[in-house]
Amino acid sequence: MRLLGGWIALTPELDAKLLFGRHVWDCAQHADLWGRRLPELRAAPQQSEPANDGIVALLDLVQATEAPTQTVERVTAVYRVLKPHLATVYERHLAVANPVYEPPTRRILRRCIEEERRHVAAAARVLDRLVAFDPTLTARARAWEQRLVDALAAAGGATGDVDTPMIVPPALAPDPAVVAQDLVPPPPSFDPRTALGELAAPLAAHCRALADGDTVVLRADLAAEADPEAVAVYAALGGPFERIDVVGCARLGRHRVVKLGLQGVRGRVVLQERWIPSAAGWRIAAVEATHSGTG
Repeated sequence: MRLLGGWIALTPELDAKLLFGRHVWDCAQHADLWGRRLPELRAAPQQSEPANDGIVALLDLVQATEAPTQTVERVTAVYRVLKPHLATVYERHLAVANPVYEPPTRRILRRCIEEERRHVAAAARVLDRLVAFDPTLTARARAWEQRLVDALAAAGGATGDVDTPMIVPPALAPDPAVVAQDLVPPPPSFDPRTALGELAAPLAAHCRALADGDTVVLRADLAAEADPEAVAVYAALGGPFERIDVVGCARLGRHRVVKLGLQGVRGRVVLQERWIPSAAGWRIAAVEATHSGTG
């Protein structure tokens, strides 16, 4: 609950941000249910402590993924490791909980299992969107998941004595209609030609130069008043690029701000360019690059 709540402001992707926000409420309800039930079982009220140092180290590792570019790691940690493991532990506990004198515990377990499984199913769709256009993100997610599962197993699971496997998939998948309630519908397809207007043709030629790593053409696309460092930005891109997508466009008066996603062998680069009209045609007045490597 605290992890998700703290990550909301750190996560730029809207669908992941809203997913965290919706699930924080459910997690708070679970904590409240257990906080009221445990004193009835003669446990200390509103107190908890980690099973061992291994669990502390695992959670420290998860909590460290606070960079804006680490949304994939955050979603993977919570929804492919922690919540599936918690649901697995709950299901094993429910299987041995006595139906005669533990009905309250069993009711809480059933609710938590249902909601944790729903959370996992909803997050799977969000994660698919996050990695859809970047194979390096898929590899990152898998490597991170394996690292966390290994750490979880080394700690003996959430309670320190959980038998392997740490994560068992549900026997039945959650109802898709119920899962959909946790999701923000994806926006309609972005049509760059409509958004760009007369800039579409110059930008297409510019993208071809980016794909080929043609710095001569790229320098020619710069406006006379462009920052001299803009040349260095293009020189450092590390092309050629296999795929270039227009992922965003905004109008600022007569100017256009265009965001491009570039995918190459060295990883992904996001370019944000500000185009201005001039007597010589559309030219780039400013450019920023954000690199995401293959590692």
